[in-house]
Amino acid sequence: MSDNDGKKTLGVRGGGSRPGNVKQSFSHGRTKNVVVETKRKRVVVPKSGAGKSGGGAGSVGDPSKRPAGITDAEMDRRLKAVQAAKAREAEEAAQREAEEKAREEERQRRREEAEAKEREEREREAALKAKQEEEERAKRDAEEAAKRAAAAAAQPAPPEDGAPARKTAPANRGAERPARANDREDRGGRGKGDKSDGRRSGKLTLNQALSGGEGGRQKSMAAMKRKQERARQKAMGQNTVREKVVRDVQVPEAIMVGELANRMAERVADVVKALMQNGMMVTQNQTIDADTAELIIEEFGHNIVRVSDADVEDVIKEIEDKEEDLKPRAPVITIMGHVDHGKTSLLDAIRDAKVVAGEAGGITQHIGAYQVTTDGGQVLTFLDTPGHAAFTSMRARGAQVTDIVVLVVAADDAVMPQTIEAINHAKAAEVPMIVAINKCDKPEANPTKVRTDLLQHEVIVEEMSGEVQDVEVSAHTGQGLDELLEAIALQAELLELKANPDRAAQGAVIEAQLDVGRGPVATVLVQSGTLRQGDVFVVGEQWGKVRALVNDRGERVKEAGPSVPVEVLGLNGTPEAGDVLNVTSTEAQAREIAEYRENAAKEKRAAAGAATTLEQLMQKAKEDENVTEMPILVKADVQGSAEAIVQAMEKIGNDEVRVRVLHAGVGAITESDVGLAEASGAPVFGFNVRANAPARNAANQKGVEIRYYSVIYDLVDDVKAAASGLLSAEIREKFIGYAQIKEVFKVTGVGRVAGCLVTEGVARRSAGVRLLRDDVVIHEGTLKTLKRFKDEVSEVISGQECGMAFENYEDIRPDDVIEIFEREEIERTL
Repeated sequence: MSDNDGKKTLGVRGGGSRPGNVKQSFSHGRTKNVVVETKRKRVVVPKSGAGKSGGGAGSVGDPSKRPAGITDAEMDRRLKAVQAAKAREAEEAAQREAEEKAREEERQRRREEAEAKEREEREREAALKAKQEEEERAKRDAEEAAKRAAAAAAQPAPPEDGAPARKTAPANRGAERPARANDREDRGGRGKGDKSDGRRSGKLTLNQALSGGEGGRQKSMAAMKRKQERARQKAMGQNTVREKVVRDVQVPEAIMVGELANRMAERVADVVKALMQNGMMVTQNQTIDADTAELIIEEFGHNIVRVSDADVEDVIKEIEDKEEDLKPRAPVITIMGHVDHGKTSLLDAIRDAKVVAGEAGGITQHIGAYQVTTDGGQVLTFLDTPGHAAFTSMRARGAQVTDIVVLVVAADDAVMPQTIEAINHAKAAEVPMIVAINKCDKPEANPTKVRTDLLQHEVIVEEMSGEVQDVEVSAHTGQGLDELLEAIALQAELLELKANPDRAAQGAVIEAQLDVGRGPVATVLVQSGTLRQGDVFVVGEQWGKVRALVNDRGERVKEAGPSVPVEVLGLNGTPEAGDVLNVTSTEAQAREIAEYRENAAKEKRAAAGAATTLEQLMQKAKEDENVTEMPILVKADVQGSAEAIVQAMEKIGNDEVRVRVLHAGVGAITESDVGLAEASGAPVFGFNVRANAPARNAANQKGVEIRYYSVIYDLVDDVKAAASGLLSAEIREKFIGYAQIKEVFKVTGVGRVAGCLVTEGVARRSAGVRLLRDDVVIHEGTLKTLKRFKDEVSEVISGQECGMAFENYEDIRPDDVIEIFEREEIERTL
């Protein structure tokens, strides 16, 4: 049976129902009798109030109808549990009903609030609409007054009479308004007292005036003003055609239709229509070429200015600074010299002596460039470049960052080949040089020999009556460090170095790396302007926005002026050492320049793409018969080794193949070497030298092979082997056996089979065979089958009989001889 809240429950049926039967109620009036207990045994002691129990109590108290083992206490407990459950259900139903009522009241309240807000909005709109209609009526009155003035001007009357009429027209507007209202009342058939009808009739009259009485779409306020202005000019006799503005339109090789319309200041729809009339079905987002754009531009009467894709870099052209804007800046000093002559040790000694202690965490952040303040207060910027590879690559990219070169020469080793190369680089860069004679604390030191050796390379020091300053120093003991710094400061004063800090920053990348935690990081030396946090810049093929600046002490700074080295975070990729950084005004400019440079570099690499590993070179040489040269690059530690290797390479080769040394140099393998190798399809051989980090990364990206050697004979042998691979292999035949045909059989499905006796050597199925008749070769081919008795075998040795069948050949006879041979390729060597 059901409870008050309509929930279906199980209950004991009253009346004449059987014991243990429960009536279960479902929806739509369906019921079902369920047997819940069949064994009931209860002994009931009659009580005074037993006869008053509700429906079903009599059946429960009947001992004959109670299950066995149920006591009175248990029965009472069960009845109380049922009653408690019913009470809980009733309470929950009341609570649910109260919650539903509260929710309904909340919904009703929100509905009323929404209706009130909507009513307010409608009233506000009605008031706004009434105000607009009032303004429209005033404008319409002004327009009608202008028309009447124009009609009066058109009548043959003296000019002096017409002018006052036009002047007094606005003054009479108030008197004319009732007459116009009466006219509208007569035309519309509505009373003047009905305000809404008056507004509605005015609106209809305005539509008719604007759209010829057809009641079409209402024109904008701007269109009404233009029409009113045209009517006024016509009335005053000033109806002149506006002169078209002719523009110079810049057009690159390809341009979007919408962009072309913007540059011409024409409507996009007109441009698309003109293109369609020329037979091009395009939309505003499609791209057209420069020739088509030229036709459209001429059709619209503008002038075309053709520009190339490279013009995107025009925004970063050099700006000539005014003399009054230039301010003194710190000099940039590059330390150069031979390997193990103490360049890094000297710089470390200068830094330990001059850099204030207590840097970030006590750890110096190595970023490849440092600033040092001398005792006299002069700030110096030192570049810590490995060897001179980065120096050369920067100069090759046009980044002249160095002001002074300090040439470090060991007093116990004198001038070495890399020292000579450093001198040549300094002379090519046209920067002043200071010679630091290092390791003067050693007993075998001989500074005089160093000065004498430098004379051979046109470096005349002051002690030899020259102009080049020289200082005897010791990185180990600190001797002469102050004198070296004074010499650098003196040279910097003579140079009078200046830069403009109040402009967009420009700088050069000293080194760049991909940091795991911080992403691409570039060490930039600012050359002019001030680089600030948040600046958008382009550097080489990459661009970015300055997220953070870190100085040489590991501290975050907000800006960096001229000659200040900083780490720049916020690039979208890793640039190359020597790339120039330029700040641009917008991200779009930076992205466009970077994309142009990237595409240009890709096209250059694609044009120069070729096999650059030894294996690819050999394969390419075998495919192309015209290859007679093997190009290589050689870098060695000293000039003598380089010359010896070049002489050995010239001796390798013959009439078919020869080795050509594209470039032989001294020092580490640099990016420029890798670029040359990629363009020429040549491997790079390093003798007692290694590639620096940028060169290794470039070689991995471009697929250039770099091989290292420490023994000159190993290098020569490998080159000789590689060149030998360019020679065509020699084919030789090796006879492995003979067999004589004893009898010929015809086998179904196989054809003619020769029964043979192997007379010499061995017969192999994989080998080639020739059929000899009277010692004349009549067939050459391969075996189709080789059998011993009924089994297929791979080979048959001498003295045994076998069956042979030829592939696609059956003209075999008894007493013919079969010659079995193998071919082998003999590699030719030089």
